[in-house]
Amino acid sequence: MPRAPRKGSLQFWPRKRAGKFLPSVNWEAIDSEKRLKGFICYKAGMDSAYVIDNTPNSMTKGKGVVVPVTIVECPSMRIFSVRFYKDGKVASEVLNEHIEKEMKRKVKLPKKKVGKLEDVKDFDDIRVIVYSNVKKTNVKKTPDITELGLSGSKEEKLNYVRENLNKEISVSDVFKKGELIDFRGLTIGKGLVGPVKRFGITLKSHKSEKGVRRPGSLGPWHPARVSFRTPMAGQLGMFTRVIYNNKIIQIGKADENVKGIKNFGDVKTDYLIVDGSVQGPSKRQLIITAPLRQTKRQAKKNYEFVELR
Repeated sequence: MPRAPRKGSLQFWPRKRAGKFLPSVNWEAIDSEKRLKGFICYKAGMDSAYVIDNTPNSMTKGKGVVVPVTIVECPSMRIFSVRFYKDGKVASEVLNEHIEKEMKRKVKLPKKKVGKLEDVKDFDDIRVIVYSNVKKTNVKKTPDITELGLSGSKEEKLNYVRENLNKEISVSDVFKKGELIDFRGLTIGKGLVGPVKRFGITLKSHKSEKGVRRPGSLGPWHPARVSFRTPMAGQLGMFTRVIYNNKIIQIGKADENVKGIKNFGDVKTDYLIVDGSVQGPSKRQLIITAPLRQTKRQAKKNYEFVELR
């Protein structure tokens, strides 16, 4: 009998739609020099950028090259609340008293009065719940809320929260030009898809009686049931994925607008121009994080941005 490796990795299982748009992140695994480890952004679209390649030992060093890039809009964020962890569990949460009125209409706030930062004494870790000022963009009106990790000692984390509790945090405060970042979010949803596209099984002969784009057998007579290992039709897309080690080519300010992006419109706030592609359709919300496993090949890339083509 012909043998072949199994079709479709069991690393991603079950293949169903993700429960939420912004995924949970293991912040303890991510190491960052900056105090805030992540940021909320929105994918605008792809373009081609003309850059000067200054990468050491590159065959095109010193020459102008055109590279595929992704434009990501990054409206400013605000701190919604502060979470204090003890033994890996949430011990207490302090709500920001100066939340915008529009935010109070869209999010249910706890009825109990929450204490102050100074009242919490016994804790191991601090994380912040942040929301994006997405009303400044063309994407939508309802802000996205997620939990972001902080780096440093407990005192440094607490000082960062005190300094930025009532301030707007911009992407330039967290990431710099030339750094590597990871993108975490959902892929494009494709709905019900057959086993050929979903698992990559081989097409059968055109003379097959019971269909070409289907598996030859669903399994043996005994056990008399279909195993989950059998490639079958089902949901494809809307899966949580991570794109590792994207190089930031340019950080643009709000006054340097990029206009007329297909299916997105104008970029009205700060934005990033990133080397390569990013998962998801236009307007998809994503989480940018510091690199989990930085590679030398990506880190040594050095592009001097000139213009978008």
